[in-house]
Amino acid sequence: MNAPDIKKYFNPEQLDTDPTETTEWTEAFQDLLANSDSERAKFILDNLVKLANKNQINWVPDLVTPYINSIPVDEQPAFPGDLATEEKLASLMRWNALAMVAKANEAYGELGGHIASYASAADLFEVGFNHFFRARTESGDVKDRGDLVFFQPHSAPGVYARAYLEGRLTENDLAHYRREITAPDSDARGLSSYPHPWLMPDFWQFPTGSMGIGPISSIYHARFMRYLTDRKLLDCTTRKVWGVFGDGEMDEPESMSALTLASREKLDNLVWVVNCNLQRLDGPVRGNGRIIDELEKLFRGSGWNVIKLVWGSDWDGLFARDTTGALVKAFAQTVDGQMQTFAAKDGSFNRKNFFGQNEELARLAQGMTDEQIDRLKRGGHDLVKIYAAYHAAANHVGQPTVILAHTKKGYGMGNAGQGKMTTHSQKKLDDEALIEYRNRFNLPLTDEQATSLTFFRPDEDSEELQYLKQQRNQLGGQLPKRYSDCEKLNVPDIESYTAFALKADDKEMSTTMAFVRMLGNLLKDKALGPRVVPIVADEARTFGMANLFKQVGIYSSVGQRYEPEDIGSVLSYREALDGQILEEGISEAGAIASWTAAATSYSVHGIAMLPFYIYYSMFGFQRIGDAIWAAADQRARGFLLGATSGRTTLGGEGLQHQDGSSQLVAATIPNCKAYDPAFAGELAVIVDQGMRDMLVEQKDLFYYITLMNENYAQPDLPADAAEGVIRGAYQFKTLIAEKSAKETWVTLLGSGAIMTEVLKSADSLVKQGINVDIYSVTSWSELSRDGKSKEQAAHSQGAKAEPSYVHQLLMESHGPIIAATDYVHAVPESIRAYIPEGRSYITLGTDGFGRSDTRAALRDYFGVDAESISRVSTQALKK
Repeated sequence: MNAPDIKKYFNPEQLDTDPTETTEWTEAFQDLLANSDSERAKFILDNLVKLANKNQINWVPDLVTPYINSIPVDEQPAFPGDLATEEKLASLMRWNALAMVAKANEAYGELGGHIASYASAADLFEVGFNHFFRARTESGDVKDRGDLVFFQPHSAPGVYARAYLEGRLTENDLAHYRREITAPDSDARGLSSYPHPWLMPDFWQFPTGSMGIGPISSIYHARFMRYLTDRKLLDCTTRKVWGVFGDGEMDEPESMSALTLASREKLDNLVWVVNCNLQRLDGPVRGNGRIIDELEKLFRGSGWNVIKLVWGSDWDGLFARDTTGALVKAFAQTVDGQMQTFAAKDGSFNRKNFFGQNEELARLAQGMTDEQIDRLKRGGHDLVKIYAAYHAAANHVGQPTVILAHTKKGYGMGNAGQGKMTTHSQKKLDDEALIEYRNRFNLPLTDEQATSLTFFRPDEDSEELQYLKQQRNQLGGQLPKRYSDCEKLNVPDIESYTAFALKADDKEMSTTMAFVRMLGNLLKDKALGPRVVPIVADEARTFGMANLFKQVGIYSSVGQRYEPEDIGSVLSYREALDGQILEEGISEAGAIASWTAAATSYSVHGIAMLPFYIYYSMFGFQRIGDAIWAAADQRARGFLLGATSGRTTLGGEGLQHQDGSSQLVAATIPNCKAYDPAFAGELAVIVDQGMRDMLVEQKDLFYYITLMNENYAQPDLPADAAEGVIRGAYQFKTLIAEKSAKETWVTLLGSGAIMTEVLKSADSLVKQGINVDIYSVTSWSELSRDGKSKEQAAHSQGAKAEPSYVHQLLMESHGPIIAATDYVHAVPESIRAYIPEGRSYITLGTDGFGRSDTRAALRDYFGVDAESISRVSTQALKK
């Protein structure tokens, strides 16, 4: 290979105490480069590092390389496409994306949208679409599920623009960008603001609109593909996960939190493309530093392969003529805030303020016009350079890869937006800017077409459209595209895994213990068992799941390379390549990302899986609610188990651990069915129904079930209770006092852990001569939703609402109604509107912060113990 002049990369700030010796070393290394390949040079350097470490000289190599491309010109592969045609297509994508946003906001200024983000990312997207992003294909018995692609959300208009050229979307559809409700009135399909599978279920696969969710999701999806392969459920070895994200997005904790997992698992099926346009909404991402350098250090230190894509081909000649290293030195002294200013200004400004810094730089720019300087591309706008980076990433083995692509935000928008501080929020351009944009990209539009924001699609037989379709056909077809077809799974008979719970015979156990026993039985089922995915975040022992370590093993991509300390125990910690449990360590964010990957496997991979993620309930919706919302958007199917739930049930753990609100938050997610069962038999019915809903009926919903760690007597499930359990409530029993006055009745509603206090209270009230109707509420939210749905149906028809289920159920009860839960008052309050007329309804809950104490003390403090329930009941009777 050609030996570069490496002296120009030396740090001038370091004092050289022996220049002669330095020259000898550098010349020797230059000779090595001139006469050997790069692998030999790496070998020598690796051994020098080992020698340095052995002698403890307290030195580590700098993780930041010069501000130039990682791939030298002489190592670039030949570009395999028609460069001119691809550049034309990229320009058309940019125009139609711009027109879509601007047209929407001309009509309705509040709709919003983003032009500048896709303007910076268009070329990054197009190289992927034309050469790398493989779609799902099926040919006979051969099935290729294709690649997974996570798209930068603010660039969604560009993906719609491409779908328009492909013929998947119409001009009318584009005209209804961000108008999903009114679009059908115009025989159009409304286009969602960002990637939302719930809103466009045959188009988008992954929701990325909330910053950080896309990056962490992509990592755990890549790891889940390895899990499927290692467990011999599905071969995913040829598939990649691509993620295009923003540099500003890297500040989100979720973006960074799983980088070491990706490298530890050697996920070379994962490629990130970070669009480093240097700007976020308010201003520079790192105005006084360099985000590319910072990210290079972070990713390299986390064990990733890093490819810097900084400068376009126009710079190759300048670097070749730069014998003094002036460019590298100038870049090293230029922070991103100044680089943004260079992007916003023209060639004349850049000649004076960048190339005019010294004589060496000035000489490099001699012979170049201001226009040529203005058109010097950054790496993320050069199709040839992008292809080289993608090709290297796709073929790298043993590590995940990140491509740090240098771009200009608002690329091509000129004075109207390129590099401007306000460009992220730019939604309109004036006539002069539109014509300038048309000219900049040589678009085949008249002045009138440009200023009226006319969408442009070449003729069907045009060279551009034929090329576009040819490239996609070679890669399997249309993308993005979401599938929902998947084989139905048979669910075992409920008795086969829950008989102990349905006929509990008052045996004492917690509902957590009951669940773990059910899970263990399901794992033994020959048909369904292999599809079950138990997930924990370092809490398996807390929940009594340690017996599963040996039964099914903990998944490890390298098996178990050590002898566990407890190897002779029946609860031995066993890791295995075909292990079934996903043990995510202390990372709820990672665990929910794993759960989402498994819960959407039916769509992403065409194979239905059944994930059960069990966790401290306080660290669910409160901590990772955004990720759960995204999973709902992605139409996840699975079980979330909020264990140690309830404000008073966890006892001494205190304020941060005691959950009194997860049931309330869960109720806000439309496709989440939330339950708070008190008894193991109820839990059995709910798990059975959930599996039938998701695996047999294939409904796009998931279940949230709260579990308790309190042991108490578990009754047999009443014979006719199953329907009520699923609908949200059923009559548990009626107690008649021996010396009761005929009209002295009270109705008690209870759920979860507080049901035991309700039963104690009922016994006390009966002794006072009061008859008691007792109802077990398994889901306040299902009762509330039923009532709301009947109200909404009546409102739309201008008719009287049908009685809700809970209304009809409580019509058979008597007296004041007292509802007690271990959650905030708002949970039982959610059904107040559906209580029978004329009946008083009093709710007891646990509003406020938790405390550390015994269960008895906590329940007394919050007023949800048996004595409090009895006191409120008798007071209600007096009224």
